[in-house]
Amino acid sequence: MELESRPQHSTTPDLSRSNLITDDSLGPPDEDQTESQLPPVDGGKHAYLFLAAGFMIEALIWGFSFAYGIFQDYYSSHESFKSSGNIAVIGTCMMGVNYLISPITFVLLQGLPSLKRWSCPAGFVVMCLALALSSFAANTTHLILTQGIAYGIGASFAYSPVIIFMNEWFVQKRGLAFGLMWAGTGVSGVVLPLVLQWLLDSYGHKTTLRIWALVLFLMSSPLVYFVKPRLPISRASSIRTFDLSFLWQHTFVIFQMGNIVEALGYFLPTIYLPTFARTLGANSIMASLTVILCNLASVFGCVAMGHLVDRYHATTCILISTIGSTIAVFLFWGLSVSLAPLYVFCVVYGLFAGSFTSTWPAVMNEVVKKSQLADPSIVFGFLSTGRGIGNVVSGPLSDALIKGSWSHEASSFAYGTSYGPLIVFTGITALFGGLSIIARPFKLV
Repeated sequence: MELESRPQHSTTPDLSRSNLITDDSLGPPDEDQTESQLPPVDGGKHAYLFLAAGFMIEALIWGFSFAYGIFQDYYSSHESFKSSGNIAVIGTCMMGVNYLISPITFVLLQGLPSLKRWSCPAGFVVMCLALALSSFAANTTHLILTQGIAYGIGASFAYSPVIIFMNEWFVQKRGLAFGLMWAGTGVSGVVLPLVLQWLLDSYGHKTTLRIWALVLFLMSSPLVYFVKPRLPISRASSIRTFDLSFLWQHTFVIFQMGNIVEALGYFLPTIYLPTFARTLGANSIMASLTVILCNLASVFGCVAMGHLVDRYHATTCILISTIGSTIAVFLFWGLSVSLAPLYVFCVVYGLFAGSFTSTWPAVMNEVVKKSQLADPSIVFGFLSTGRGIGNVVSGPLSDALIKGSWSHEASSFAYGTSYGPLIVFTGITALFGGLSIIARPFKLV
């Protein structure tokens, strides 16, 4: 597909507006608030402080969720939990609940604007309490309710205002801003697993969870001050209604279908790569390096994709992610017979698959262009739900795909091992995650 450059001013709906400005659709302006009195958009001290806070919040919330594999390994080897089962459900709830309830959170915050400033600090308080309570858990059910569901709910309320306010602080550079913020997950994905592993080995899960709850509270406290809107929030008490007709528009449906399919396979490599690396002779450190390389590469992938979505059509950006991800899985992982090509896979997959969600700003733009009454943050919320569906389903699905022995037969590459079906499935979902690419020539997106 030809890379068709487009003018930057068409990237996203201009939420900054000229003349009198208020929070979009939130009622009349408070006093005479003019554009000249507001902080600048797409730059300036306030915008960059907001972006820096968003980066750190991204790292704290999602970094811990993506590092759950460290806890899963620990719980699986300790008597109080390994006999109770459903350990993987804890991690699924941490991310899945956050993803799945996003539309509810966004509708609530956009419908009741006065809650926006309180949502982030309240969410972090819930997360800290959830982790503190999880340290007293006696079985897996307790952990699912606290470290899983409660943490996921708190994370959704802490994270949603950042997305809403990002649409106000950045317009022409919105894609790049989102890419920079989402790179926070990759950075924490490099550092946090090592820190948590050391804490678990040294102090056990109870002390580790209490320490992280305290660290989370201390680090988030100064950050929430900078999570504030650029546009004044109306004090109007009326509840806002939303146009959700975009959910049935073919543009959103096609993008969402590709989003769900891609998510079905996206999470699988980081779950199984360490174990697969051990079949190739890797020790614990070398096995952990697979996940670290994926996370590190995703930092650069998110920033690069964020730069691209400000300039090119959403399907062009998805095409780049799809090609890179598919080649990485089928060529490098599928043909791995040693650690070297496996590490190459980790880097390539992190760069391209890790940047898939960075195409969302461009997707939001295309949906809003076709359904002009759609709220961009609500669109984002439903995209998150689609990813959550893929995340939740991929867990039990992956268990069904891995059968047989765990031995590695070098002569048949990775395809001939018990990981073969998993690799093929991951590659197929990466390929069909680009469904919208096929739809564009037919003017369906």
